[in-house]
Amino acid sequence: MGSNKLFGTDGIRGQVGSFLTPELALQVGYSTGEILRQQGAAGSAILMGQDTRTSGAMLTAAIAAGLTAAGWDVWQLGLCPTPAISYLCAHQPELAGGLMISASHNPPADNGIKIFDARGHKLPDPWQQAIEAHLSHPFPGHTTPWGNILPKPDLVATYEQSLIQPLTDGLGGLHLVLDLAWGSATRCAPSVFQALGAHLTLLHDQPRGDRINVQCGSTHLEPLQAAVLATGADLGFAFDGDADRVLAVDHTGQAVNGDHLLYLWGQDLLNHQQLPESALITTVMANLGFEKAWQKLNGTFIRTAVGDQYVHGEMLKRGAMLGGEQSGHILCRHYGISGDGLLTALHLAALVRRRSPLHELVAQSFQAFPQLLHNVPVPDREHRRHWQDNDLVRSAIDRAIAALGDQGRILVRASGTEPVIRVMVEAQDLSAATHWTSYLSRTIELQLGGPTTIPSCEINFH
Repeated sequence: MGSNKLFGTDGIRGQVGSFLTPELALQVGYSTGEILRQQGAAGSAILMGQDTRTSGAMLTAAIAAGLTAAGWDVWQLGLCPTPAISYLCAHQPELAGGLMISASHNPPADNGIKIFDARGHKLPDPWQQAIEAHLSHPFPGHTTPWGNILPKPDLVATYEQSLIQPLTDGLGGLHLVLDLAWGSATRCAPSVFQALGAHLTLLHDQPRGDRINVQCGSTHLEPLQAAVLATGADLGFAFDGDADRVLAVDHTGQAVNGDHLLYLWGQDLLNHQQLPESALITTVMANLGFEKAWQKLNGTFIRTAVGDQYVHGEMLKRGAMLGGEQSGHILCRHYGISGDGLLTALHLAALVRRRSPLHELVAQSFQAFPQLLHNVPVPDREHRRHWQDNDLVRSAIDRAIAALGDQGRILVRASGTEPVIRVMVEAQDLSAATHWTSYLSRTIELQLGGPTTIPSCEINFH
């Protein structure tokens, strides 16, 4: 991982106005255009899309101005899922790259910028660092022809067809509840699932940027759980704001996270001899129960740093077919090259239709270790960047690791998308996990700042 100050684990992200300003967006657009050209990017245009946030139009305009000032044409998709940008970059030869304006699962006041190259890959750290370094360069005079801004909303249909065509058996007979989080999924999800014959109940299905992710979507499963139970649906899916990740709910209302989604899809590919070296790529956040179960299948289980670009990079390095994150970013190279919530939901729904109810599939997969996740607010950016330099925090972590031994795991990391330090504790015994989560969280609070309360922990058993 690099030492970027502006880029986090998933692009640039922060509160609009105080961190992400029109001036910064203009500079990022211009610098991105210059760096893509310096890196020898082919093509004549750069693709842009956005989620539903009310700041999206302003940031899109500012970035497009910077890109056109650097001599690139800009193709504007408008509202779309992030994976549509990745897919189209890889399949439209005119495109030298793409930018998505979204803050994913963050609240409405935030926004962000995700940048892709001509292959549809998120930019590697050296390119991100080059863009940051270029931000301080002044705009030169008129040294190149200006680019044009061209609306291209119809290209989204090309991405939609890429989702529909592989599922030749369709989804007829399934009743699904979809929570679209007032975000990007509102553009594509209903039409794609309906084209495959699914019966749908939709939640938060209008493009409402002022409400995106608010008590809904993949970070708030309660509305989806209630709707699945109330309607008697077979299962449900909740997307995040830009639809690059998804979580599921089975017919009993039980939440199913990305670890189980990855296991089930991986097991299906393994059964059909479509998983090279039986390898799954995931992150340090993956549950220890998942790892042990996959190894019992004689599978290869590889962890990376948090962030789907690191999962993707390891997949490319090893030639792996499938990877993903507990948060619901799942990547399958057979179909695409980006975390894609719609793609994942479609293939899981097809698996349920072909085999068994999701509840049964999960029960037959693996038993997760109790896992506590807690976010400790640390407003100071430098404190977050250098938290490992604090001797008392480091000592507390070492003590917890020694106490748990091989019967648990500790992971403490600075979030790349929010002003928090994330604490994760796994143990075979819930009381031990609770104790060490409390101990570590309070130590971080006292040393680095920001009040914390342990009852806000998220407990994962599945």
